[in-house]
Amino acid sequence: MTIIANLILLALALPATAVSLYLLLFTLMSRAPSAAPRSSRWLCFDVIVPAHNEAAAIEGVIANLHKLDWPTDGFRVLVVADNCTDSTAALARAAGAEVLERHDTDRRGKGYALDFAFRASQARGWAYAVAVVDADTQVSRNLLEAFAARIENGAKAIQAHYDVLNPQASWRTRLMSIALASFHRVRSRARERLQLSCGIRGNGWCITHRLLRQVPYRAFSLTEDIEYGIDLGLAGYRVHYADEARVSAVMVSGEEMARSQRQRWEDGRLQLVRSRTLPLLKAAMGSGGAVCMDLALDLLVLPLSYVAVNVVVLMVLARAALLWEPSLQIWLWLGLGCAMSLSLYVLRGWQLSGVGIRGLMDLARAPFFVLWKVLLMLRAHESSRWVGTKRE
Repeated sequence: MTIIANLILLALALPATAVSLYLLLFTLMSRAPSAAPRSSRWLCFDVIVPAHNEAAAIEGVIANLHKLDWPTDGFRVLVVADNCTDSTAALARAAGAEVLERHDTDRRGKGYALDFAFRASQARGWAYAVAVVDADTQVSRNLLEAFAARIENGAKAIQAHYDVLNPQASWRTRLMSIALASFHRVRSRARERLQLSCGIRGNGWCITHRLLRQVPYRAFSLTEDIEYGIDLGLAGYRVHYADEARVSAVMVSGEEMARSQRQRWEDGRLQLVRSRTLPLLKAAMGSGGAVCMDLALDLLVLPLSYVAVNVVVLMVLARAALLWEPSLQIWLWLGLGCAMSLSLYVLRGWQLSGVGIRGLMDLARAPFFVLWKVLLMLRAHESSRWVGTKRE
């Protein structure tokens, strides 16, 4: 019975320990990076805004982009009105953006809209690079400056920090702020220090046309951003991180809309785990090296909710095993160590999120959020098609 208990606890402890050490390393390396040098401000950008029925938000994002601290003749706002049935295109034109209208009901989704816009930008031959900003987003004025500074220093793909525009809307958005600060800022700072790829997060990223020609955009899955970041890694390119620039998007605060959004994210990620993990591991053994290995680990590391469940189950079973066999206490200590590592990771995310004491208090809701997520993913649902998140 002792052997069986050790085997069961070992099976629980291995993934929990591996993930906890992985996240602890990132936590310890998440100090603020050095400031990037100033650019010469000569690069030209097409700022692409993919939009599907965004009449309520499109004027706001265009007005915000027109305030960018960049020469006015050095960037254009290009809105892709993708299969719109509302006034998105007309409102975008009136707000001063150039508009591309796309109508294809069979090939729907953000990935197809971006591919359409990238091709149009390449055909014009004016912009040196393209930047992608979602239609529910506000950006910091230094966004293009941060991209240009890194491009002039050799980068070909860059991701800005991605956070929440409405963190105080509800406890759910405050927890999302902490989660994004942990997942984006903590991990990306560490990856930049380690010269790894911070990946593409779907909003607030930039790529040069030269790299787009070398690695054509063919990312059409439910999580097209992660997919293309992996494509770049497999081709030998890492995505640099611009910590000082920010894109802030509206996050849904209601349970119904959050459920649809979460299901799409989780389903898309699982699809990539099945299709891309093995190619990344093979590339890591060859020329891909550390960049591809980390991209593979990033896929294999389950969302924090599931890792937390793993650690709790390990601790509960280890504590129960101690009642009849004191020699098994090592597993309980290991579980406690994992819990402390995850706590440090989350607290560092809270510190960087800026949600204050109220957000810290909301962490008490985290167990209920974990339960909601687990039950959500066990529920039968359609996962093969893209569905846009409804705006509040």
